[in-house]
Amino acid sequence: MKRLLSLVSITVLSLTLGVSSAFARTENYVALGDSLAAGLTPYQEIDAGYSDLIAMRLGKMGQLSHYTKELAFPGFTTADVLARVKSEEASVLLANATLITISAGANDLLRLVQVNPSAGTLAFSQLQVDFALNLARKNMAELLAEVKVRAPHAQVYIMGYYFAYPNVHATQKVGTNDQLVKLNTILQQQAEQAGMTYVHVYDAFGMQATDYLPNVADVHPNFEGYRQMANAFLKVYSGSDRLAISTAELPKPKPMTFQEILEQQAQFKEQSVEDNKEEVSTVRNIQGFIGYARFIENVKANQSLQAQNLAHQPVQSVVMK
Repeated sequence: MKRLLSLVSITVLSLTLGVSSAFARTENYVALGDSLAAGLTPYQEIDAGYSDLIAMRLGKMGQLSHYTKELAFPGFTTADVLARVKSEEASVLLANATLITISAGANDLLRLVQVNPSAGTLAFSQLQVDFALNLARKNMAELLAEVKVRAPHAQVYIMGYYFAYPNVHATQKVGTNDQLVKLNTILQQQAEQAGMTYVHVYDAFGMQATDYLPNVADVHPNFEGYRQMANAFLKVYSGSDRLAISTAELPKPKPMTFQEILEQQAQFKEQSVEDNKEEVSTVRNIQGFIGYARFIENVKANQSLQAQNLAHQPVQSVVMK
């Protein structure tokens, strides 16, 4: 079947959509960005994220012709997203896109925040953060300019970020939260200057969102958290709450490890391209992402490095109060 490549875009919503592709003729949706766009869970697996839930809602309404998050990737900074947008594999996807969401910027900031979950403390260097935020601003300006050129038919929405450390001590939250607010301000300003739309996510979480961020050692939300993000987008997209996704509509969790995704990709490659009778899968499949093998290597290397740092070096930085 000609659409073997679409196996990469058979997403977590295959059966969940419950809509014939004959009714899905409106949006060609491309999700760009970091782990939130990719759907990373609080336990370092991939499942349905906010972009999948958005696509689910549009699909149920008969307003989705195509959806992919294959250009999103865990750990991406603004520079990484910019590079991905300029890549050859992004060219056709962006050229045909009518709807784009972008999550970029959090990794520029949060990688500089040192967290001690057991002690409930946060620490960072203000000088490093100021430099990173300024670089993120420059990268976002270039990124949005590139997207405007490469996706001329798309409405583009820039997703804001939530406070990711609800479990630390109250006295530790203020300083890091101030930096997050600065990041969101940068994202909103760049979106407006580019004639794009900013989506506020912060208020849906607040600073006590332990129900949405269950793992004290991780910054990624659960399904309920991703639902909040999707609904924030859908409200801006539609101008009302009429498209809001309820908790009862959430798909059942079916997370996959990175190794399982690699194995699934290998199985897809073994399928015959001459099978013209192939039908769209009726079970949920996780998309393939470009570069997962490299990502797994990086994860292992980072885990090893973090273990060495914890063993030989205490956290010494500016402790926020």
